[in-house]
Amino acid sequence: MTPVRIALGLTAVFVATFALAQGSTDKRRSGYQDMGEVLQKMQDDDAANPGMLFVQLGGQLWDRPAGAANKSCADCHGAVASMKGVAARYPAIPKGADKPVDLEGRIDLCRTENQQAGPLAPESRDLLSLEAYVAYQSRGQPIAPPDDPRLAPFRDQGEAIYRLRQGQLNLSCAICHDDNAGKKLAGVTVPQAHPTGYPIYRLEWQALGSLKRRLCNCLIGIRADAYPYDAPQYVALELYLMERARDMPLEAPGVRP
Repeated sequence: MTPVRIALGLTAVFVATFALAQGSTDKRRSGYQDMGEVLQKMQDDDAANPGMLFVQLGGQLWDRPAGAANKSCADCHGAVASMKGVAARYPAIPKGADKPVDLEGRIDLCRTENQQAGPLAPESRDLLSLEAYVAYQSRGQPIAPPDDPRLAPFRDQGEAIYRLRQGQLNLSCAICHDDNAGKKLAGVTVPQAHPTGYPIYRLEWQALGSLKRRLCNCLIGIRADAYPYDAPQYVALELYLMERARDMPLEAPGVRP
């Protein structure tokens, strides 16, 4: 099968899955739908999607032993196919813990506990590449937050932050992404802010980035103090955003302006 046919096939699968997940009465929109045709084609074609370079590196890191234990991800998890659907279920509370972690946090837990290696730095190439590689295995899968009652207070905290007016502009996430979604800001469509494509390659960044980086950018944009990357507020916000996007298909790695 030629690369063109593969790309067209992936596009057809994504469109069909998205339509099925959305249903005729569901008005939610992925940021993908608000992009122009050129950027949509860039995301759909794995040969043109710059995020796939990180996926390829993530595949190398998956098989590479690390830490004092000299173990690779594959030594514990086997073939990467075992990761199908995993990214769609995070954040989650790990076994033996009492608070949720996002997918990046889960990767670092595996490194420190199982590989006996140091955690990877936030937004580092290796961490984003491993996250992209794992998330890619769930492309097209519906977002499925865990039905864990322990997550409820963290999710409520995330919703409270989403609706909280902050910064010198006195804006909340909801004012932009609920009340004004679909309108134009500096010529760009304001999205509904569903986290379907993370980690994403943003043309503005010229790099792959996490949802935390995007949330940090939003806080800076409303002239509020951004949380440090290890702040629990980001995980709480992601929990709420993933619940808000329940059943929408993952697109990782996404491409955005």
